[in-house]
Amino acid sequence: MAAHNDSARAEPSLFRPAPGPLPAGERATRPGDWEVVISGDLLEKSSDLAEKLTSVPRRSRGVIWFDSGGGSVYVGLALASIIRLRGLDAAGVVAGECSSAALLPFAACPRRFVTPHSTLLFHPIRWQSDEHVRLEEAAEWARHFQYVEADLDRLISRMFDFQLDRLTEWTRPGRFVTGAEMVDAGLARMVDLFAGDVWSQMEKRS
Repeated sequence: MAAHNDSARAEPSLFRPAPGPLPAGERATRPGDWEVVISGDLLEKSSDLAEKLTSVPRRSRGVIWFDSGGGSVYVGLALASIIRLRGLDAAGVVAGECSSAALLPFAACPRRFVTPHSTLLFHPIRWQSDEHVRLEEAAEWARHFQYVEADLDRLISRMFDFQLDRLTEWTRPGRFVTGAEMVDAGLARMVDLFAGDVWSQMEKRS
């Protein structure tokens, strides 16, 4: 019996191998075991991603896997807002790439993980508009663009708890940052895919 209890304590409460299929008629009853994948272009998957993040219980614990080059900064902002406003205790894990607008929901995760092979691109938000935009609309967007750019820089700095001047060194004009650099800057914790039990590594760093 004692050996069984030791095994149970050793198994991570969040990062564990997926269990086998449930018997017919039974349902999973652990709301904290949810997983969401944020991948591809954020704009193309905006409604699907928002629905996934609002379908899990409020203030619950789960994992958000990242492999996205970004997309619409407004979609990234919306996803970050959902994570924070719903009080999700999410562990953000950069499984591949997390760049541009995808940095917003990653920064919103209370716990953040990278691997030595993760890639993250920091750069200023980019001008995007319809090619048939009217002159007065372009002038208004130019005015608003300056506000949004500065506002989002401050927001990312606060969510990462990272000094704004250091963040600016990465975003101006833009820089690819490795997983190791994220760890050195104190913005994430490292998981080595090829050094022992990855589940234990993540649990110890949670």
